[in-house]
Amino acid sequence: MKILVAIKRVVDYNVRVQVKPDGSGVATDGVKMSINPFDEIAIEEALRIKEAGKASEVIVVSIGPNTAQQQLRTALAMGADSAILIESDVEIQSLKAATSLLNIVEKEQPGLVIMGKQAIDDDNNQTPQMLATLWKRPQATFVSKLEVNETTALATREVDAGLETIEVTLPAVISTDLRLNEPRFVKLPDIMKAKRKPLDIISIADTLNGFNDNELSIQKYESPQPREKGIMVESVDELVSLLKEKGLV
Repeated sequence: MKILVAIKRVVDYNVRVQVKPDGSGVATDGVKMSINPFDEIAIEEALRIKEAGKASEVIVVSIGPNTAQQQLRTALAMGADSAILIESDVEIQSLKAATSLLNIVEKEQPGLVIMGKQAIDDDNNQTPQMLATLWKRPQATFVSKLEVNETTALATREVDAGLETIEVTLPAVISTDLRLNEPRFVKLPDIMKAKRKPLDIISIADTLNGFNDNELSIQKYESPQPREKGIMVESVDELVSLLKEKGLV
């Protein structure tokens, strides 16, 4: 069984994000870029499934600029067998991403697609669900525990009421939550080996099959307004009075 893992290049989660002076976007020049943390968990889970003898190959795929090869090479250094870059110089939205990934899924015929539940840049949490719908296959989202068998997968999901365990028939789409695993540390010898692993680059236009969608246009980015300084009150009555003045009670 093949496992396909979709990853995204994002600003590293340790970096303090800055908006460009003209408000046209997020400043990325000289900024450290990394694999989306949820996607890194997806890679780790795929590798563990393969190491358990339940998969034969792990393929990583990313949609983004040519520089996203760096993140794909990191995934290869973690242990993935091959990588595919769907090259796009512009940011694409969830439905187009799912449509493009569907093209790769149909070519590779994986038994399982694993991806992070959301990317930390746009926080949309849409692409896994859209891909499963387009592929017409079952899905399990927000997975914190996964057991894969020959024809099914048992997934424990984190939901508002607690934990929910469901069984899905393979092939299926899985989206990962933070508590699923802890990604492994990449060693220098693995980084060197990753340079020799196959990485194919294709144009996003070749994966859309004529798909066309009305793009969402973002007019301006702004940094959050600084929080107002707190005040100390002497009594409950004073607190209630201030809340009433602000129309909060």
